[in-house]
Amino acid sequence: MTKSKPLTFLLVILAAGAIAAFFWNEPQKLEQAKESVSGQEIEAVPEFSKEDGEDYHAVSLPALAKKEFDGQDFKVGQVLAETASYTRYYITYMSGDLKISGIMNVPKGQGPFPVLFLNHGHIDTSVYTNGRGLKREQDYLAQRGYVVIHSDYRNHAQSDKDPNADLQFRLGYVEDVINAVYAVQNSDLSYFNKEKIGMLGHSMGGGVTENILVAKPDLVDAAVLFAPVSTNNVLNFERWTTRRPELAEQVVATYGSPESNPDFWHDISAINFLDRVQTPIMLHHGTADDSVPIEWSDQLNEKMNKIHNDEFIYHVYQGQPHEFTTSWGLVMQRTVDFFDQYLK
Repeated sequence: MTKSKPLTFLLVILAAGAIAAFFWNEPQKLEQAKESVSGQEIEAVPEFSKEDGEDYHAVSLPALAKKEFDGQDFKVGQVLAETASYTRYYITYMSGDLKISGIMNVPKGQGPFPVLFLNHGHIDTSVYTNGRGLKREQDYLAQRGYVVIHSDYRNHAQSDKDPNADLQFRLGYVEDVINAVYAVQNSDLSYFNKEKIGMLGHSMGGGVTENILVAKPDLVDAAVLFAPVSTNNVLNFERWTTRRPELAEQVVATYGSPESNPDFWHDISAINFLDRVQTPIMLHHGTADDSVPIEWSDQLNEKMNKIHNDEFIYHVYQGQPHEFTTSWGLVMQRTVDFFDQYLK
């Protein structure tokens, strides 16, 4: 009997090892199965991928897409104005560690109301004031039953400062708007219909919107673009950043030029990831726009129609400038009809 004890002990050890191997491998197999199922579920939204496990640059749309956001602390401040149809408030919320200011128009009447986030174009931060940009659109949309939220972005008005905003292709503005949406969703204000979220962006704000639609495809239910900047950041760099030689030199020194580091410029440009867009879009542009070439919207239209067909609508306005003038009423009527279709 004493001679059989070592053999019994060995058998116990081997059995324990087999059991341990089973439980070690099963979670891995289960995780692989989950990934396979997950891949099928989100097949309509192509994933970003890199070979050999290489990480994306922190300043890139793929990195932005993988980032977790925690917009919160949505605070309604003083009444800025009151009309027969809505009340205008000063607001703040947290975007990461930064406090961002803005305005909000809340319709009078029985809520909850669908929520529109308006993203303004470039206005020099030295002259920008709270809620400036898209003022007439803010008014028009609130009168038609939408809560309108207009973020000032970082570095604007009473928002906290970010010295690297321009060097990082203003992706911080994109983060501020994403966090504005989450801050609304995390609030307890009863007049928000958190299930009906739309977005409108003009010029640079159109670029902010485009980047959001690529990075966070399920964040908003409908989007409208007014004469947006290019989805190709090489073109934006050549048209505007090169007018600021010191910044242009810093950008090239930090990331490389489009010729020396094409991968970086590829990953910072929404045009390369338009197949991720899941949101219905309406695009407006005037043929007399001397700020943003209409050819950029033509290119976007061509690309999107190959991907999304009837979920992308493009309106061209003959003789209309960057801000629209005589056609503005038609632009807004089409915009409201579009939002009503998806948000009401």
